[in-house]
Amino acid sequence: MNIALILAGGSGHRMGQEIPKQFLTVLEKPIVIYTLENFQNCEKVDEIYAVCIDGWHDVLACFAKQFNITKLKKIVSGGASAQESIRNGVEAIRADHADGDTVIIHDGIRPLVDEDVLDDVIETCHRCGNAVTSLPYNEQIFLVDDERTTTRYIPRETVRRVSTPQAYSLGKLHAAYERAFKEGIGISPSSYVNTMMSDLGETLYFAKGSDKNIKLTTKDDFYIFKAYIQAKKDTLLK
Repeated sequence: MNIALILAGGSGHRMGQEIPKQFLTVLEKPIVIYTLENFQNCEKVDEIYAVCIDGWHDVLACFAKQFNITKLKKIVSGGASAQESIRNGVEAIRADHADGDTVIIHDGIRPLVDEDVLDDVIETCHRCGNAVTSLPYNEQIFLVDDERTTTRYIPRETVRRVSTPQAYSLGKLHAAYERAFKEGIGISPSSYVNTMMSDLGETLYFAKGSDKNIKLTTKDDFYIFKAYIQAKKDTLLK
């Protein structure tokens, strides 16, 4: 089976709102529902688990029912960090599924993930054992000498931007989190699944990405997303 793990546990402080940003409404629909709909509509995804901030479980469940997210099987509490939240979700999935199943991890505030991106990350994981969504880097990247100067750069053809969705076999993912938390590897505040796997010595495989798959972190991101959804609605009406 292919099981999506949607991370909706953030508080959204950088957005400056009173409610978590994943629950902000855009054109009469919460952001997290736009995200969930992409997985609901993807034929390769069998079930959805969501990691949600405490106090908002019932809200998410009600929205899922309202918008017919029938693949949502379980809502799990988040942890004190992103890595703890993901581990909680992995544990919940493993209680119900076999180690050979595939877990697709995705940020709840990336609501513009395309089905072809989901298809490719799942297929790459089935073929290679894992998959990370990636894109070439089109800007110049310089290394910092101090706060004001630089003398070194990284050739952009040697780097990739990696984001979610990411996919891993459930058994390997669970074993990795067991080892990481036991040995203190790859669980710093800036760590994520892909960096943890790399720290543990795992080879990662690139899958297809999309520039449209933005993460809604600031108010500007929110306005870009709203404009995209409005433009899409206007196009459908013509």
